[in-house]
Amino acid sequence: MDIARLRNLGVVAHIDAGKTTVSERILYFSGVEHRIGEVDDGTAVMDWMPEERERGISITAAATTLHWREHTINLIDTPGHVDFTIEVERSLRVLDGAVLVIDAVAGVQAQSETVWRQMRRHHVPAIAFVNKCDRAGADFMAALASLQRRLGAHPVAIQYPLFREHRFVGVVDVLRGRAIEFDEDPSVPPRELDVPAELANEIGVLRSDLLDALADGDEGILGAVLEERPVPFEVLQAALRRATIEARLLPVLAGAAFKNIGVQPLLDAVVDYLPSPLDVPPISGVHPENGARESRRPETKERTAALAFKLHAEAHGDLTFVRIYSGVLMPGEQLLNPRTRKLERIARLLRLHADHRTQIETAGPGEIVGVQGLKFTTTGDTLCDPGAPLVLERLTFPEPVIAMVLEPASTSERARLGAALKHLAHEDPSFHEREDEATGQWHVSGMGELHLEVMLHRLASEFHVAARMGKPRVAYREAVRRAGAAFGRVERILGGREVFGAVDVAIEPCPELESGVEVVFEPDCKVPPALRPAVRDSLALAAQVGPRFGFQLVHARVRLSGGESRPKVDSEVGFVQAANQALREALERAEVDLLEPVMSFEIHVPSEFSSGVLADLNSRHAEVSSVHAVGNDRVLSGKVPLFGMFGYSTVVRSLSQGRAGHSLQPAGFAAVPEAELAVRGLVWT
Repeated sequence: MDIARLRNLGVVAHIDAGKTTVSERILYFSGVEHRIGEVDDGTAVMDWMPEERERGISITAAATTLHWREHTINLIDTPGHVDFTIEVERSLRVLDGAVLVIDAVAGVQAQSETVWRQMRRHHVPAIAFVNKCDRAGADFMAALASLQRRLGAHPVAIQYPLFREHRFVGVVDVLRGRAIEFDEDPSVPPRELDVPAELANEIGVLRSDLLDALADGDEGILGAVLEERPVPFEVLQAALRRATIEARLLPVLAGAAFKNIGVQPLLDAVVDYLPSPLDVPPISGVHPENGARESRRPETKERTAALAFKLHAEAHGDLTFVRIYSGVLMPGEQLLNPRTRKLERIARLLRLHADHRTQIETAGPGEIVGVQGLKFTTTGDTLCDPGAPLVLERLTFPEPVIAMVLEPASTSERARLGAALKHLAHEDPSFHEREDEATGQWHVSGMGELHLEVMLHRLASEFHVAARMGKPRVAYREAVRRAGAAFGRVERILGGREVFGAVDVAIEPCPELESGVEVVFEPDCKVPPALRPAVRDSLALAAQVGPRFGFQLVHARVRLSGGESRPKVDSEVGFVQAANQALREALERAEVDLLEPVMSFEIHVPSEFSSGVLADLNSRHAEVSSVHAVGNDRVLSGKVPLFGMFGYSTVVRSLSQGRAGHSLQPAGFAAVPEAELAVRGLVWT
């Protein structure tokens, strides 16, 4: 395969912007599918899970491979709902480019901002596709302005909508100065026409803006603009490609995927402006032994390096989605997983098309493939040549914000329920499960009500496990506000021999820790070096549970210092017990806050209902940061504790006669006021 003709592409958007519809039209017009799949009919190829077809939304990222203009495109269709943002995160981690789909009526929406931040974090260049230009209220230029206002991007229009008798029929290519009209029959090729006279001034202004934007980074174009010389199309195209890959400019196209308008030019733009694996910097990682930073170029002769970015748990083993950065993969080959230090054998290598797979015999740099046979690999693991170990940057996953209690419907279901939950958590790192052996229940947590609802439906439909479930509740955390310290000492006879251990333990706030608890040994700590791993593991386990309400303890550091050592009677049991005893006392003396998830919200509501929605938000302790007008609608945004937002979809529909729409996204954690604890039924354990 010619790597220069390879594109790894993701389609990303806010929910209901038409992202999967765009993907389905791409499959049809590229010849991969011979019929057009529809989301609303449950026939979309990329929405292959029964849950997706039943709900009409994307839940998991689906991969496929297609061909256009002698180029190979690996396409990943990602979910738009915030509850499944991990699917976007891990897809963007391995992609070279993206198509950001924007609703022509609503413009940039809340989840559009989230995926844009993810693209910037992973340095993924993009083009934007303003979809639904056929809808009443569609405004291409307003959508273009929202890309600049809300994303801080530098959008440049390379197309403009073409209307005939108030009906959206095509687009005008700003670079070439030609109109492209589409037939209602998708089998009829689009027609090229002259630009209508009434659009000449508008297209002239857009072309001038495009030339000015390109001139900022290209002296040749700047000279031509200043001297008023024409710039050849090939020169403009090459300059726009460079600016797109460098993320200096965001080319913006127009269309209506549902009406089959604008999809072929979108595919042309993917080929013309988005990068191949050769256009992005070589992947870099660290040597697992000496920590030296190394890089791998996308070449077949390089030592193999690949990243497992997604798993799908199946009855006969995991299907692992892998992006190959260098070298070649083949069935039967053994690769090293540096995290587990174990060799993995590739049983089968697969080309993916949603839920369909085709076995292949080899795959090279830049390709995204499915692998079967891996036993010890999880999401984010590196697979590399055993003779040249390398660890690529791992993925980071969001913390769950909502929890639920599950228990088996019968004693006979207990083992199967536990196994099924472990399967789901293995597949989706944003879904957590923990068994409470004292009660026989499982505590599960995830990114939202829909996330947990989908997981529970999968328990029944895929794993055929019946479970009783409690109501969703907030996934609180506990954090140390003021440090506490204590001394622990154990001196006793155990099993006929004397055991001893003594150590000072302090627990203190550590806001810089992303999650969990860190255990550190001070230089004056008397715990013998050979016993420290056991003490560290025991304290890390004990510190998982907060002292006030039993929720997870986060952002804390446990320091061990001083103490006493008696070499003849020092023992692992003695120091472990002494450290745990001191930690319990230190936690009792510390001051601990209860943290709750805070959500950022965006609500689009007709102006006549905005006052009622605002009053309701105030009753939920929301902080409204802005209210601005978009046509006859009002857009309300701000932050609100998750506790007050359960069932909000029903409430906001009731307040607006079903005309309002809203989105919630995790925005961190905040301390719960002490006065609120009793109101929420939270009591000290």
